[in-house]
Amino acid sequence: MSTIRDWNTTLPHKLWEAANIASPEQGLVFVDRKGNEEHFTWDSILKRAQRMAGWFRDHQIGLNDRVCIVLPTGIEFFDVFFGSQIVGAIPVPLYPPLRLGKMDAYVSRTVAMLKAVNASMLISNRRVSRVLGRVVEQYAPKHGFHSVDSISLNDQQPVLKPCSELTPEHLAMAQFSSGTTVAPKPVGLTYSNVLSNTEIISSKVNGNIGCSWLPLYHDMGLIGCIFPALCKPGTMVLIPPEVFLQKPILWLSSISKHRAYISPAPNFAYAYCVQRIKDTELVNLDLSCWKMALNGAEAVAPKHLRAFQEKFASVGFHPHALCPVYGLAEASLGVSFTEPDRPFTSKRFDRDALQEGQLRECENGIELASVGRPLPLCEVKIRDNDLNELESGHIGTVWVKSPSVMQGYLNDAPSAIESDWLNTGDLGFYYDQELYIYGRQKDIIVLGGQNHAPQDLEMAVDGLEGIRTGCSVAVGHYTEDGEQVYLFVETVKNAQIPSDLANQCKGAVSKETGVQCDLVVIVPSGTIPRTSSGKLRRAETLRLFLTENLLPPKEMNTLNMAGILAQ
Repeated sequence: MSTIRDWNTTLPHKLWEAANIASPEQGLVFVDRKGNEEHFTWDSILKRAQRMAGWFRDHQIGLNDRVCIVLPTGIEFFDVFFGSQIVGAIPVPLYPPLRLGKMDAYVSRTVAMLKAVNASMLISNRRVSRVLGRVVEQYAPKHGFHSVDSISLNDQQPVLKPCSELTPEHLAMAQFSSGTTVAPKPVGLTYSNVLSNTEIISSKVNGNIGCSWLPLYHDMGLIGCIFPALCKPGTMVLIPPEVFLQKPILWLSSISKHRAYISPAPNFAYAYCVQRIKDTELVNLDLSCWKMALNGAEAVAPKHLRAFQEKFASVGFHPHALCPVYGLAEASLGVSFTEPDRPFTSKRFDRDALQEGQLRECENGIELASVGRPLPLCEVKIRDNDLNELESGHIGTVWVKSPSVMQGYLNDAPSAIESDWLNTGDLGFYYDQELYIYGRQKDIIVLGGQNHAPQDLEMAVDGLEGIRTGCSVAVGHYTEDGEQVYLFVETVKNAQIPSDLANQCKGAVSKETGVQCDLVVIVPSGTIPRTSSGKLRRAETLRLFLTENLLPPKEMNTLNMAGILAQ
């Protein structure tokens, strides 16, 4: 395991090092929707970043300036990201407009993010820029809004060395927390934070070839995939997330082709592959190389992992590869990992005992997956509301201490850190010396004095005909009659929806959890609001519903598209 002395550097210095020691086949590989590939060595990535740094220098971007990046997966993202770091600026990846039918929400959220970090410059590309006009109208960065398409890297003089004032304690980047219960907050991470987490995660990984379709504005996609490939150095194969959604087999075929050792994804992706990939597409697929199939970023559903394991066992996927993990943006990324080369652990716990904050195994209880044990140099404690540490077998709030934990938020958001310990806001517990996560503290539904995790209700309807897996939201709503349970369920686009689907949902939830839903709201695909990292926003869903603003995305036709571009 590395020591703290190995983190006494910066990402630009790591890029210089990788350019000098990496082999020609190592670097980044970009895969497009047709399966065509473009390869960049670490040396070529460095040279591009140097030229981009020259452009930044000529446009008065320097130490501590915040450069917001709204770019899809591609080499231009890394030109801007590493180029801004070379001159001492702080890159802030933001998510691009994913659904044109919800542009109003995207504009307001993006403007809030730009203000939160006091952005000096906004950089996008020509395609995305067409729909960012309203954003720039409401927040004009000091050094402008630029498109990478108009930036020529060939004529710039390279910056030979990183900014001399850069230190390991300098801010390396900002990333936004998921904001499932509140507005997203900008997490400020130092080079020491992100490189310590990179080294800690790398200590669990034996291979140096990875594959990812995760967006680069998400911590698991950037810190969890790119930084380890840079620091080892190794190779990372990158697929745009929209391409994965259109053609999920491309993810698995890229793993097979490049013999990737590691590839992460949230829970829904494993269920999505089971549903969308046809048996006829498995020809010539060999997943025996895939030793670490990390599962994080949202609640882990053991039944979906077992279904994935069963479907792809015939093409070499080993059940020991499935690795549930836990992390959060405020801790850079990783907090706990399931040990590689062993089956993931799940337990069934008595429902009534869970609701009272206790644990008791039983055959027909709620199934939860372990997220392993804390990573090296990472401490995790479970505490009650009075901050007393709880023994194993008791549910409480998860607190984390590690060299990867942020110093604080970049705006005026209240700090989540007390005496070097981070309050994650998640509920969890230890059982048989392993960590389990039981949902967000603020999302817990309280009925008759008993606690119910919303994901238990939401997962109960997965598998019903016409329902989008992983796209349901359960919330508690206080009324004069007490707290009621509302369930919002998205349907599959263009699917035949059963007329009694709401009653089917009520029955499934009651059978699985014993909870009676007071109201089930069936909504079209894409209606439920999400965070920048794709997590469903429960409290915001309820708020929009109560104000009659829970609306499906606008249907995009030529007239609507013209209106958006005109704006």
